[in-house]
Amino acid sequence: MLEALARDLQGSPEQLRGAARLAFHLAFAALAVPGAVLGVLYALTRPAPYPSSGVIGLGAVALLLGGAALYLARQSGRDPRLTPTQAGLTCAMQLASAPAVAFLLGCAALHQWQALALLWGLALALYLYARTQLPQLVRPERGAVGTGATGAVGKAAE
Repeated sequence: MLEALARDLQGSPEQLRGAARLAFHLAFAALAVPGAVLGVLYALTRPAPYPSSGVIGLGAVALLLGGAALYLARQSGRDPRLTPTQAGLTCAMQLASAPAVAFLLGCAALHQWQALALLWGLALALYLYARTQLPQLVRPERGAVGTGATGAVGKAAE
């Protein structure tokens, strides 16, 4: 699987986008799987439930950190110092951290269904949003981020 990823990173624009999607999913899984295991172990200790203000606070923190990760991913996708391959891989991995933050906080709340529903619902929304942003942020040619098919805005800036 990693050989195919490395090959696609050097391939056509569509292969680069496919490699970025794979990197996105691998990065999310690398964060989510250990978090889920630790969350189950923590839930077995029967921790005290969070107060409603704590649940709302966790949701706000997840949203804030997820938004920061989305912002940083967009910045890395636009960084003119990076090659398209580097930018695509960096952007995909940073995009994956946006839903992973809410997912990991939800793993710490496995013992309380309200907090779990809020945090994993937020994680799902961030995941779907990040997944839709990925093709737009991966630039097969220098300067093509967010400019449509021509890349005119990025090329004018270079």
